[in-house]
Amino acid sequence: MSLAMVSSRALDGLEAPEVHVEVQLANGLPSFTLVGLADTEVKESRERVRAALQQSGFAFPHNKRITVNLAPADLPKESGRFDLPIALGILAAAGLLDAARLAACEFAGELSLAGELRPVRGALALAVALRKGGSARTLVLPEASARAAAQVPGLDVRAAATLAEVVASLLPGAAAVALPAAVPLPRQPLPPGPDLRDVKGQAAAKRALEIAAAGAHSLLLVGPPGTGKSMLAQRLPGLLPALSDEEALASAALAGLTRTDAGADAAHGRRPVRAPHHTASAVALVGGGSPPRPGEISLAHGGVLFLDETPEFPRAALEALREPLETGRITISRAARQASFPARFQLVAAMNPCPCGWLGAPATVGKACRCTPDAVARYQGRLSGPLLDRIDLQVEVLAAPAAALLALPDGEPSADVAARVAAARQRQTVRQGEPNAMLEAGRIDEHCRLDEAAARFLRSAAERLHWSGRRLHRCLKVARTIADLAGSETVATAHVAEALQLQRVLAP
Repeated sequence: MSLAMVSSRALDGLEAPEVHVEVQLANGLPSFTLVGLADTEVKESRERVRAALQQSGFAFPHNKRITVNLAPADLPKESGRFDLPIALGILAAAGLLDAARLAACEFAGELSLAGELRPVRGALALAVALRKGGSARTLVLPEASARAAAQVPGLDVRAAATLAEVVASLLPGAAAVALPAAVPLPRQPLPPGPDLRDVKGQAAAKRALEIAAAGAHSLLLVGPPGTGKSMLAQRLPGLLPALSDEEALASAALAGLTRTDAGADAAHGRRPVRAPHHTASAVALVGGGSPPRPGEISLAHGGVLFLDETPEFPRAALEALREPLETGRITISRAARQASFPARFQLVAAMNPCPCGWLGAPATVGKACRCTPDAVARYQGRLSGPLLDRIDLQVEVLAAPAAALLALPDGEPSADVAARVAAARQRQTVRQGEPNAMLEAGRIDEHCRLDEAAARFLRSAAERLHWSGRRLHRCLKVARTIADLAGSETVATAHVAEALQLQRVLAP
């Protein structure tokens, strides 16, 4: 009887707990048994491993009873990432591999029938978990996955193309064939995106966009069709600072849970932008499934989530945004499993003011609203009061006649606005270490200090408008961002007044 153990990792949400792949070769009726709460994809690895070993020139122990245990037994395992560890475990149990070299590595990779290594999902999550655990092991992955994992600094990540290459580096007594170190993709300059200068007019909406970018605030754009709501939303990413290295890793790790190669995201430092269609379900938006996968709000972590035609989204999907907007995380609970994903996204929502879209349009546009008051109330009521209460900025995007649009000059370039945004973000980082929108209630009094006149003005407005505590705090944070854009240490009455103008377009 021979026994071998190979280290690998599973995926549990964004975590990657360690898995010990134990392989036993024993005398008895020939069989290949795989245990340890393995999903169907994992159980199918028996046939892939058998064919890959034979095609790579290694003898498969047909006359042995093979038992593979994936420990811990209560942790669900899925995908084909355990193909490579199982194949190596069989060879190690047969005495063909150096046990010391094997113990110094962690392995993950799917095998083709010809013995080639195919990429796996969650390579970045595996690397982050290995670094977090403080292990000195070498991580061996397929080439595409290794390029993504190499973005994590301080790790020894090796790339392999075939099972034979991995085995050659682990043979006892022979000169080790060193696997090449995975080379992270170099950070490339961001390609130019849509420029804010293309948006003519709409001074109030562009000012709201600048404030939203400076403080990471959520934004609701309300206006008739064709007024530039989508154009404005598409230009918000160009105003935001590039992702830091840690933010890029977190964003790419989340993206890697849904596809096999997310290295380009981390390499470019590009803030993710997600724009799901309004037919998206609640599960597609916030995540779910079995095993739980991240939804659009988590894939937009650190970036922008744009919801066009917001009232057309299912009510359940919109209401599911309430807790993530407040906490920056989403916890998906199922009967058998629970997973938590980060979801610190910047929401930009766009909508028409009524079903026909022309409510409040000036007569010069040549369109008039045909909706009844009840139809308007029902349409706007699709965005509930609690959801609106969590959106920091609400601005009306007005329609302009064609003659006025043609006569208007180009707007301010995105680069100029982005410079002011970067300066305001820098002030927030020095003062409190995070954007204003992320300030907890306990820190608002410390960092959002009002002068006496501004405090009286805000108190009077909040009492007259019957604001909730949440709305009052959000107004304070918006006023703090306006003061940061102006370079002011304290929040003055003018800053509070501008914040008040951006608080309510729709009735709660």
